[in-house]
Amino acid sequence: MRESHPDWHNAPVGDFGSLDARLLVVGLAPGRMGANRTSRPFTGDDAGRLLYATLAEFGFSSGVYDARSDDGVALVDCRIANVLRCVPPGNKPLPAELSACRPFFVATLRRLKRLRLIVALGRVAHEGALRGLSLKTGGFPFAHGREHEIQHAIADNTTNSPIILIDSYHCSRLNTNTGALTPQMFRAIFARAREILDAR
Repeated sequence: MRESHPDWHNAPVGDFGSLDARLLVVGLAPGRMGANRTSRPFTGDDAGRLLYATLAEFGFSSGVYDARSDDGVALVDCRIANVLRCVPPGNKPLPAELSACRPFFVATLRRLKRLRLIVALGRVAHEGALRGLSLKTGGFPFAHGREHEIQHAIADNTTNSPIILIDSYHCSRLNTNTGALTPQMFRAIFARAREILDAR
């Protein structure tokens, strides 16, 4: 990609949002035409349009999303991270890639001292979040809309409250075009996230 698009970011993509956030949205990896181009997670592709519109609807972002890293959008009580920081070949991550990137994701978890809630976008993000918390995936099956209460003391976290993990299908164009994930289904995930955080 560097040869054909030298003006793109074409490098590892970091997290977006405040370290004081209580909500962490976890994705798979930077999109080839999205974050790999723009340098901000979920920015510049179809998945980003749905995600940022939904975050804004439920008060997790401010500003007007315009698919650019300089569009002025800011996250509110929310941080976005991917389990992979680079675009995987063919959009199919290998176990070795996931293992190599895990320390970066674990570092994100440890720095979020007020973390209360994780929304995992897709099975790979779900499993990555669990492994980042040093948990085995077998006891926490993935299903859209499923909630898992995790009793886990993250190093440096200032709360002993359990972390809630909510699963969602990924907001990819494939899922939205096929109807596997509708905007209504996606909004329900973040409505629930809003409800949980407002009650805490």
